[in-house]
Amino acid sequence: MSAWHRLARHGFTARSPQGERWLARVSLLTAAAAVTVLLLFAGLRAVALVGVGASGLVVMVAAVWWALTHHGAPRILALVLAVAAPVLVLMQYVRNHVTWIAALSVVLWLFAVVAGRAALVRVDRPAAMPEFPAFPPRQPFVIMNPHSGGGKVGRCGLREKAEALGADVALLEGPGTVDVAGLARAAVAKGADLLGVAGGDGTQAVVADVASAHGIPLLVIPAGTRNHFALDLGLDRDDPSKALDALRDGVELHVDLGRAGGRPFVNNVSFGAYAAVVQSPAYRDGKTRTIADMLPDFLAGHSGAHLTVRAAGVAMAGPQAVLISNNPYGMGDATGLGRRPYLNGGTLGVIGVKVASAAQAAALLRGQRSAGLTRFTAKTVTVDADHPRIPVGIDGEALTLPVPLTCEVRPLALRVIVPRARPGVPKPRPPLDWQRVCRLAFRRTRQTRGAT
Repeated sequence: MSAWHRLARHGFTARSPQGERWLARVSLLTAAAAVTVLLLFAGLRAVALVGVGASGLVVMVAAVWWALTHHGAPRILALVLAVAAPVLVLMQYVRNHVTWIAALSVVLWLFAVVAGRAALVRVDRPAAMPEFPAFPPRQPFVIMNPHSGGGKVGRCGLREKAEALGADVALLEGPGTVDVAGLARAAVAKGADLLGVAGGDGTQAVVADVASAHGIPLLVIPAGTRNHFALDLGLDRDDPSKALDALRDGVELHVDLGRAGGRPFVNNVSFGAYAAVVQSPAYRDGKTRTIADMLPDFLAGHSGAHLTVRAAGVAMAGPQAVLISNNPYGMGDATGLGRRPYLNGGTLGVIGVKVASAAQAAALLRGQRSAGLTRFTAKTVTVDADHPRIPVGIDGEALTLPVPLTCEVRPLALRVIVPRARPGVPKPRPPLDWQRVCRLAFRRTRQTRGAT
């Protein structure tokens, strides 16, 4: 399947109105201006200017990697070098009286990148997920975690507002572990025709699985700390009570649901270094210190399981970190982990990182083209290891599960009811592709010449 057809399947259109074309031209002109400033005011020193800046950036990234993979004195020296590298670059610029030249060139280049991305954003517009009519539920049942998100349930008056709209509310309180899935199934057995959940993504995934199994809609109330699922549904995370408007004026979205080793997930599953670190009992009391103590051995391969990831036509051996998501994340930001522009694509997104040296860490600056970064999509992914059980993070919940562990996606398995009026999913930022910017900028000129 071509890239065009893959984009078209998810609702992307490739159109180039005048506004997009001029944005692309502004981007190219500004990029040319950034280079011209260097050549005009720095002359032959421009090459050295760029080289010094690039070298400083590479040294800084390599030093950070060295600090992450070592303890004691080597880590301290690496941190000193990571700070010293950009300072030395700046001192070199000041000594050669080119600081303002470098600053102006950088500003122009950043403007070019912003304009280029703006042009591509307006061309590659993901179509909104289809909305379906939603009828007001007769017997909604909402599970609320009053401790989630620092007490958002009580602070926002969610229980009172839900009950005023006719919902039966159950609070997750009291000693011991509450069987959330059992609570939801019992409510369905008593006639509930909608399940709602106010809590974190992990709790939402559990209730979503029950709602999916019984073919009834799910109401997501973003009362957790991060609520990535709510973000990608286009909900208002600043005011979780607005999600309750769906009970009287809502629409349905049909979205995919992931499963990892038989457990549901709405966002992602993580393996490797991060998943192992969060398992530590010391992590909750001192996150930074625990990461600093444990991460070096994992990144250097001295501890932790040796992972193998397999999907149709793709295999990764020995990645230090793996993230498998319910639909792929956007690829336009610095980390490659943006937002999911759609949740109905029927695929898993897979990101694997394997870095064995400071040089490979520096190569990550190349982004998508880095050999240490692997990205692909698949419907089913199997993760195996040389240990019988491995740490796994499922929607932020730390678990230890047996391998091999299979992750799969269930297309359009979940009906989600959302308010008709909501902020919407933030536009994804596509990766900057200068070839596409050039084609967009000069497309009309080429068509006119062809016509004559």
